[in-house]
Amino acid sequence: MRRAVRLAATAAGRTSPNPVVGCVILGADGTAVGEGFHRGAGQPHAEVEALAAAGDRARGGTAVVTLEPCAHHGRTGPCAEALLRAGIARVVYAVPDPNPTAAGGARRLLDGGVEVVGGVLRAEAERGNELWLTAQRRGRPAVTWKFGCTLDGRAAAPDGTSRWITGPESRRDAHALRAQHDAVLVGSGTLRVDDPHLGLRHGVTGVPPLRVVLDRDGTVAPHARVLDDAAPTLVVTGPRAPKPVLPARHEVLRVPVTDGALDMAVLLDRLWDRGVRSVLLKGGARLAAWCAARGLVDRVVAYVAPLLLGAAGRPVLGDVGAPTLAAALRLRLDEVTRLGDDVRLLLRARDLPGGDGGPEGGGA
Repeated sequence: MRRAVRLAATAAGRTSPNPVVGCVILGADGTAVGEGFHRGAGQPHAEVEALAAAGDRARGGTAVVTLEPCAHHGRTGPCAEALLRAGIARVVYAVPDPNPTAAGGARRLLDGGVEVVGGVLRAEAERGNELWLTAQRRGRPAVTWKFGCTLDGRAAAPDGTSRWITGPESRRDAHALRAQHDAVLVGSGTLRVDDPHLGLRHGVTGVPPLRVVLDRDGTVAPHARVLDDAAPTLVVTGPRAPKPVLPARHEVLRVPVTDGALDMAVLLDRLWDRGVRSVLLKGGARLAAWCAARGLVDRVVAYVAPLLLGAAGRPVLGDVGAPTLAAALRLRLDEVTRLGDDVRLLLRARDLPGGDGGPEGGGA
């Protein structure tokens, strides 16, 4: 199963709106005879790739796969049927499929006389597919809030300078994080102050994420760096804002304004309809506070530098409406990593939903 998890990670950031999935086929004698991973939407699923590599040696064998085989007809046929046709005798999977459209593969295999074991190395496989699983369970794109700050929680100096609070190792890691998401989102304040590009740099390759700019009043400058041709950009405005004039490959999307801000819940629904399953939230303090206060942040990745700016520096987070400790937004700290002189913290929402799991299995 660990080999299947590693195979799945090969395509991280390239499969949306589909999950990352890896599969290893063991022959009847228990030796590995084929393996594969899902390379992208419309491409063969991991099980199909692995079965093709195994050929006739799959008959009577075992399929080890990171996600419950699907049972529906989409761009490709159901994997459960492919496994049955290949004569697989046993299927071991890590994570039950939370997508109601695709789920049911385990039951179909059982009905076809295949032995099925679920839940093997589930936690490990879930981490590798976290963004997609979170999106399926939330019913909206998974949201990661990423920021860099000083040790005392400041995102910029009193004069507005913020380059560079964190070191080069953190910046490279942040771009690798960006490449894992379908979209990167920035507010108009950050756009005016920093003129960010939101593309992939620092040697990070992959499919650039959709750049999403919140511009309630339709004031984005025509020369803004996010309007170059490095990646598509979606400019989100309020319903009454003047329509910005954009280059051909970019779009304008109008969403309602709630409590003086563009309604992020509506925006996430619209992004979901476009196939976006993960969003990286980049600054600033008010936008992050609006999302956090409404339960729209699933993960936080913080790059903390050993600097002190004091109370005059700009805080990384605005008012989230927590007047007492009892009302604080509490997160679960899961990972701490040193990057040069900085520390990277990965935290997750405590209420992150789980799926209905199969029984814990053995060591396939």
